[in-house]
Amino acid sequence: MPSNISLLALVLITIVKGAVLIGALLMAFAYGTWLERRLVGRFQLRLGPNRVGPLGLMQPMADGVKVIFKEDFVPAQADRLAYWLAPALVVAVALTAFAVIPFGPPSVKLFGVPLFYISNVNVGILLILAVTSIGAYGVILGGWASNSKYSLLGGLRSTAQLISYELGVGLAILGVILLAGTLELPQIVEQQAGTWFGFLPRWNIFLQPLGFLLYSIGALAETNRAPFDLPEAEQELTTGYQTEYGGMKSAMFYMAEYIDIVLVSSIATLLFLGGWQGPFIQQLPGLGVLWFLVKVLAFVFIFIWLRATLPRIRYDQLMDLGWKVVLPLALLNLLLTALIVLIWPWLGGGG
Repeated sequence: MPSNISLLALVLITIVKGAVLIGALLMAFAYGTWLERRLVGRFQLRLGPNRVGPLGLMQPMADGVKVIFKEDFVPAQADRLAYWLAPALVVAVALTAFAVIPFGPPSVKLFGVPLFYISNVNVGILLILAVTSIGAYGVILGGWASNSKYSLLGGLRSTAQLISYELGVGLAILGVILLAGTLELPQIVEQQAGTWFGFLPRWNIFLQPLGFLLYSIGALAETNRAPFDLPEAEQELTTGYQTEYGGMKSAMFYMAEYIDIVLVSSIATLLFLGGWQGPFIQQLPGLGVLWFLVKVLAFVFIFIWLRATLPRIRYDQLMDLGWKVVLPLALLNLLLTALIVLIWPWLGGGG
C-alpha cells in the first residue's frame, strides 16, 4: 500500500475503479452484441440492426428493455436455489477475473495508486485460471437445476468441453510463464517492451507462435463460440443448458459469454501481443490503454469473423481435437520452451 494514502482512501479508490470497470464491461457486452450483429450482417451481405437509432446504436438498449420486461418463469420441478444461482455464478466469475487484468502501465497513478488495474498479485495469471475454472460449475448447475434432460445433456457437454480445453489453454500459457519467469501480469507485459533487430516487436507471439495458436483454439472452445458452440447446438439441444431459462436470467448467460470473450482477448493481448506496449508509449504512458483496447478489439473481431466463416463441428471432432491434437501439441510446446530456456537462458525472464 502506498505510504502517502490512508487505508480508507485506498478502499474507496478501489471501489470506484471496480464500479467503473463493471460499468465498462456491461457496456462492452451491450455493444459487443451490436458489433457482432453488424459484422455478421456484412459478412452475410445484409445490413444487420439499423432501425433503432443511427446505425442501430440504440438497439442494445431496446434489447435490454425487452429482456427486463420479458416473462420470468421457473420450471415447476426445478431446484429454485440452483436455478437462480447458475446464471449469477457465471457472470460473477467472468467479472471477478478482471480484478487482476492491467489495462495500462503501472506508472500511471492516481493519488499514488496505479490507475489501470484494480489489484496486482504476484500470481495474477494463476488466479485468473483458478477463478475462470469455476465457470464450469455455473454451466453444469444451470443444466441440472432445470430438471430437463436436454438441458442436463447440454450442461454435461459444455463441462466436458471446458475441462478439455482448459488443459490446453493452461499449458499454452505455461510456455509464456517459462519465458517470462514470473506469474505477475504487469511484469510479463514490461518484458515485451522494445524490439528485436530494431524493427520486430518483442512480443511473445514471435517466441511462442504455437502456444498462441493453441491458446486461441482453446479460448474459442472455452467461450462456446463457433465453430465450437456445441453446448448451444440448436439442431440437437435447443440451446442446451439454457433451454429452460428466460428473461433476465437467460440474458445473464449471454452476458457472461461476451464478457468471457473480452477476458480471453485481454489475456491474449497481455501474454502474446505486448499488452499496452506500442509506439509513443514512453512519451505518453496513458496511450497504453488505447493500444491495449485496439489489440483486444482486433482479437474480438477475429472471434466474430470465425463465427461467420466456419461451420459447427461435430462433438466427437471437438473432443478429438482437444485431447488428440491440442493437448499433445501444448505438451510439446512446453517441452521445447523449457529446452530453449535451458540452452539460451537469456531468452528467459525477459532477458
